[in-house]
Amino acid sequence: MLANILMLTPLLLTLVLALILRRTLVALGVGIVSGALILSEFNPVNTLVYLSSKAWMQLYADGQWQAWHLNVLAAMVLLGMMTQLLARGGAVKSFADWLYHRIKSGRQARIGVVLLGWVVFIDGIFSCLAVGHVCQPLSQRYNMSKEQIAYLVDSNASPLCALLPFSSWGPYVMAILAGISLLPMSPLESFIEIAKLNFYAIIVIVLSLLIAWFGIGFGYTAAEDQAIDEVDAGSPWLLGVPMVSLLLASVGLTLWSGATNSPTMDITDWITSADIGAAMRDACILATSIALLMLKLSGRTLALLAVDMLAGVKVISFAIAILLFTWMIGAVIGDLGVAKLLASWAEQFISSNVVVAGTFLLCAIMAFTTGSSWGTFAIMIPIGAEIAVTVDQALMLPVLSAVMAGSVFGDHCSPISDTSVISATSSGCQPHAHVVTQLPFAMIAALSALVGFQLINLGISTLWSWLAVLLCALLMLGIYHKTYPKERLITAKEQC
Repeated sequence: MLANILMLTPLLLTLVLALILRRTLVALGVGIVSGALILSEFNPVNTLVYLSSKAWMQLYADGQWQAWHLNVLAAMVLLGMMTQLLARGGAVKSFADWLYHRIKSGRQARIGVVLLGWVVFIDGIFSCLAVGHVCQPLSQRYNMSKEQIAYLVDSNASPLCALLPFSSWGPYVMAILAGISLLPMSPLESFIEIAKLNFYAIIVIVLSLLIAWFGIGFGYTAAEDQAIDEVDAGSPWLLGVPMVSLLLASVGLTLWSGATNSPTMDITDWITSADIGAAMRDACILATSIALLMLKLSGRTLALLAVDMLAGVKVISFAIAILLFTWMIGAVIGDLGVAKLLASWAEQFISSNVVVAGTFLLCAIMAFTTGSSWGTFAIMIPIGAEIAVTVDQALMLPVLSAVMAGSVFGDHCSPISDTSVISATSSGCQPHAHVVTQLPFAMIAALSALVGFQLINLGISTLWSWLAVLLCALLMLGIYHKTYPKERLITAKEQC
């Protein structure tokens, strides 16, 4: 028992410090060091050797460079550069001015953030970075709080990726599914069936639309007393062309990579065989190059462009540090065996009458404490399948849906999750503020999903379960809306 408590100590320290100090980097650092001390039996020299080894292994391990990590870091740096180029070079302001004459209300602006998240669907981190950075300055014009932007960005990033087999999540999850011998259908078909029952991810997206439409939550915002005819006409091209290039290149390069690596002409095999990380990196290189060229042709000097790119690196450096620390603590947690400990508890204590709902809760706890949905997938998809086979093989796909949903929920709410932190930093707010303001809506979706999974476990049909989930979510959202002030604009006269 003492060994188990010691094993959980780094996680508990990280979460408590993240919530109390509101400094995610410090909390992660303490968690990493404390875990390393435990693994090294509190020997300072061995601890330093272990930390150095784990840090290097995030970049180079098993005789090869860690392409996924390096490509994600490269994409982040390039996105940071591109967003600063567009912001400081006037592209974002010009696009905002163009939108100002077309978007007539905060509602339209909020819906725009949601729809942009749907367009940039290729990867959760990618979506958080791109949508947050682009929408942060635009939102100032339309009186949206930074916490509200972060919520809308985060709620349409990972949850959407968990539903789409052609996002970066699809090949990863399908590769894990392919290793399950008793899977009732192909990995792609299984992924689609699992997505249909991912109550949490779908309800989160639905709620974000309703919240954007009705302006629920996030308090009051100050309006700018600025007449529409005082704003320049603006142009969408300086911002639009690089962003569209980014999207098209991401999809095109992903498919090209898959086609090159696959021996068949099946698009499913292309998606499974694609190198998503390299496609993201190359798409960012192309989009950043186009932004540089267009800004140079618009009259911006090379010196200013260089300064803009350096500013982009500086702005994104905090998010990169958080991401590196997140990978490090994930490695430490893996070496401590925390996820396996939680999984073993599940096999011992989860009853067959609540196996689906129980799996959802367990995966939520694991993803929340580790800050990693992908790590939870890797551990719990095979274990969830084994548990389902033992209890009732017909429950295999619902159990795997619960694994996916619980992992996304836990990661969505975790203060040490990379997507939570990046959603906040790219939107201009503090990670702690984002986690706290997002939590009520995430809990509404999670409680509704829990009801749905329990009904499935009891043999209720999918249709009736979905109706129950939707009614629960709408009822709780309505109650929250009645007890929380609806967002409205405060004019300059009211502020005085």
